[in-house]
Amino acid sequence: MTLSQPKSKKRAISGWVVLNKPYDFTSTQAVGKVRWLLSAAKAGHAGTLDPLATGILPIALGEATKAVPQVQDGTKIYRFAIGWGRATTTDDTEGDVIATSDIRPDGAALEAVLPRFTGTIMQRPPAFSAIKVDGERAYDLARAGETVELAARPIDIDAITLVSHGPDESVLEVTCGKGTYVRSLARDIAEALGTVGHVTKLHRAAVGPFTDADAITLDQLEAAEGDARDALLKPVSAGLGDLDEIRLDAVQATAVGHGNPVLLTGAGAPVSLDECWVSFKGKVLATGHVEFGQFKPGRVFNL
Repeated sequence: MTLSQPKSKKRAISGWVVLNKPYDFTSTQAVGKVRWLLSAAKAGHAGTLDPLATGILPIALGEATKAVPQVQDGTKIYRFAIGWGRATTTDDTEGDVIATSDIRPDGAALEAVLPRFTGTIMQRPPAFSAIKVDGERAYDLARAGETVELAARPIDIDAITLVSHGPDESVLEVTCGKGTYVRSLARDIAEALGTVGHVTKLHRAAVGPFTDADAITLDQLEAAEGDARDALLKPVSAGLGDLDEIRLDAVQATAVGHGNPVLLTGAGAPVSLDECWVSFKGKVLATGHVEFGQFKPGRVFNL
């Protein structure tokens, strides 16, 4: 008779792993690996990154998962390369070539067209995306051979700049809001220049408050052990860096801990805020909003 190995005990650990996701690794695989390495009871990520992309994948553990919406809604920065002259089914290197062109835009023409892609613009997501069509993921339908036509939708692009330019490939950097597909952006820029193109490299350099400077690799996480591995986590509050913080006293903290609103007092107390978070002695208590001088909790944290 063989005895099965006991399962490792999961820990109620909370914080952020700001992962530099490796190439050819899905976001789900990355979360699973990090969760296993830290024996975390609960984990999730703030914004899917394509398998062929690298860069910032914020992974939330424990109570940090309650702050995922705030990070996910934050501004993002991507650095990407457009390969000129070939369009693919996926708008990146994974797909089959569906169109070619001999036209190669020069740097001046490329820079001249970029202002068309700033501000609030309409963008048609790629057929190979996670958007649902009649309850099915678009990429599942596309892989099954169905024609997927997704409706254009508004996105916000704060800035887009040319980093380097060559005859066959150009590198750009874009600062954008939630829901932007860089693969679609590359496709549309190429079309505006009278040619075709696809994303050949994609790196996410920032998500909300997290940037490349915060990132660690899976190798670093694996190499560290015990307390040294735990020390690589950022606190739960790090995910709320883009929001206003309000510090409460002990009485207010107790009330908020029970999910109750509190009146904010003292000089400079805000009267109205769409979104903010409150703390007591450095710990996150809740996210919520301020209305008529009263903080109203939305999500309460148990730290």
